[in-house]
Amino acid sequence: MSSPASADSEFVYELRVCRWAELGWPPGNSTDAAPDGPTSGDTAHIVARQLGTRQRRWDTVIVECDPEGLRARAAFGDDELDSDLLHVVRNAPSEWAWYRDPLPKPDYPWRYVREAVHRAADRGVVETRTDGNRIQLRRIAPYPDWVDRLIAIENKPDLDASAADRLADQLAHDVETGLADAAWVATAETGATVEPALLEALPVEAGVLTTDFTGGVDGDAAGVAWHPTGLEPTHGEAHRTARRLELAERAYGRGWRDYQETMRPDCRHYELRRDGRLLVPWCAAKACHQSAAICSDGCADFEPEPPAWRTEGWPIDGGPGSGIRELLRSRAERQRADEDR
Repeated sequence: MSSPASADSEFVYELRVCRWAELGWPPGNSTDAAPDGPTSGDTAHIVARQLGTRQRRWDTVIVECDPEGLRARAAFGDDELDSDLLHVVRNAPSEWAWYRDPLPKPDYPWRYVREAVHRAADRGVVETRTDGNRIQLRRIAPYPDWVDRLIAIENKPDLDASAADRLADQLAHDVETGLADAAWVATAETGATVEPALLEALPVEAGVLTTDFTGGVDGDAAGVAWHPTGLEPTHGEAHRTARRLELAERAYGRGWRDYQETMRPDCRHYELRRDGRLLVPWCAAKACHQSAAICSDGCADFEPEPPAWRTEGWPIDGGPGSGIRELLRSRAERQRADEDR
């Protein structure tokens, strides 16, 4: 049996922070003298992981949403809308029109817009028809203004000095660009009078969350050690709004449970174990919480499920691997439905 190689690592911590954020955002003490901190009250939110741009990727992303706008977003389906589809959907007219008339002129050839119009029609997020050799389109509904704020969290369960040095540069980039509305660091609570994270040379604009998952994951497992300040965009509000909307769409479509796509639930050793109100992957062969890097095609301990497991039907139609995928998918859909209400 191969070595777990620190499998119970930042990946599992990341899943715990994501599940906590679903249950407990904003933190219970986030409104204490924190005018630029997380919002509270009647605000919906969705959570995703490993999202960002070419220059910067965040561990956890929280999209704070207008509840009514989030419900209206559901009319465009569960899948994300990429930038090309957003160009079509956001500008589609209420009445039939040749697609070039209502859509803003792009800085790339119109044929790519036409392809996006066809993709949008195939997805059912706009309607199209032909008038001679011209493609006309019409919206199915107004695309809503559903994104309020974008929150970025970096997860460092053990924030030692070397990790803090690396993280400081990343957070400085967040502060400089201002793409997110607020940046946080989540780290394990130590119980010290002054948490070590507060003594590190991190940008003062970044907030610090301290977590205690020793009793499992629930909505009270994190608190605020340092409040963030609001971040301002450096490339103009229009640019920021467009990029944030693209990120929000990715978060809406992917959530944070898509890690199963980079793992092998079809392995007979792959399990889900309960950690409070979280289901976290477990490798029975290595006796550890694995990561995507460990649970891969090259794993020496991989054993495919016996064919008999996949043919027994109900209650696990297709075998345990299919059941795990379906369970994670259904939990993600249920969470989104709860936020849409």
